[in-house]
Amino acid sequence: MSVLLIAASPSLHSRSGALLGAAAERLHHHGLPTRTLKLRDLPAQPLLHADFEDATLRDALRTVAEARTVVIATPIYKAAYSGLLKIFLDLLPQDGLAGKSVWTLATGGSLAHLLALDYGLLPVLSALGARAHIDGVYAADAHIVKQPTGEYQVADEIQRRLSVGAAQVLDRTPRPAPVTPPALVL
Repeated sequence: MSVLLIAASPSLHSRSGALLGAAAERLHHHGLPTRTLKLRDLPAQPLLHADFEDATLRDALRTVAEARTVVIATPIYKAAYSGLLKIFLDLLPQDGLAGKSVWTLATGGSLAHLLALDYGLLPVLSALGARAHIDGVYAADAHIVKQPTGEYQVADEIQRRLSVGAAQVLDRTPRPAPVTPPALVL
């Protein structure tokens, strides 16, 4: 089982990145290994020009194709997910998320943008073939507070919701068939 974490913030340090990190901790607690794709690290020109000859971009798209579960964390700007995420999703094939579970995480300035996940992002993910949606987690700025050290602290309420989501990911993870050792022949 592979879980791909997609960080869709253009910022190096962000609330959505902190939310994704907290989700990863919950997934690791359940024994699920993760891999992270930071969209801001993709080369801008190939990304914007849909240059499928670019090796880094091809590797990113292959990583999505190989994942069984995709966790997407995005900031919400003006009631929509990040433009960086939009550009990347546009590069996926029509069925790029077929057969995958998708868990959406988002942060925004206030609760006014809460429905951006359900009405903005989920329809796009469904159009790409995602059918199993883990309950999304939205956190307002007040739920992820920047500490004097520069680190972000995720509120307990959000941590609980992440725990529920991680358990849903685990429940939808195909279990490997048990291996029966060969019988001992005497």
